[in-house]
Amino acid sequence: MPEVIFNGPAGRLEGRFHPAKKRNAPIALVLHLHPQFGGTMNNQIIYQMYYMFAKRGFAVLRFNFRGVGRSQGQFDHGQGELSDAAAALDWVQTVHPDARACWIAGFSFGAWIGMQLLMRRPEVEGFISVAPPANLHDFSFLAPCPSSGSSFMVSRIRLFRRKTFRLWSTS
Repeated sequence: MPEVIFNGPAGRLEGRFHPAKKRNAPIALVLHLHPQFGGTMNNQIIYQMYYMFAKRGFAVLRFNFRGVGRSQGQFDHGQGELSDAAAALDWVQTVHPDARACWIAGFSFGAWIGMQLLMRRPEVEGFISVAPPANLHDFSFLAPCPSSGSSFMVSRIRLFRRKTFRLWSTS
């Protein structure tokens, strides 16, 4: 799991990248919780989603939004973090230009950012949103949603260690 530093709109962004073994492997971007409430790319659920994609042959990137860890910049209430996510997706696509599919996964604040990104990027085919903060943010931008995916309410912290998920799905 190589550490990577790539350029974002507010400076350098810190991430962890798992390259795919196959040239045309799908790519995935994993987005973390709210930066002002302790969210980082090292959150256990983010970590488990990262490895879930890696075990399935994806090239996958998790990174810290601006102002978190060694990423430069300051929290921007979602607008800047959406730009960070777009820059991260651009970086993964330059490393794996022949990817056959593109997925976005996010937890809480990361789910909200990821859903906004998928509405702006037609190459995103699927998404996983864990505990999207529907009580804090407006999600009306999703109508109609161009990608298939699932939103999950977390019922167990050991979410991805089981072969079958025991979750309540909103899709």
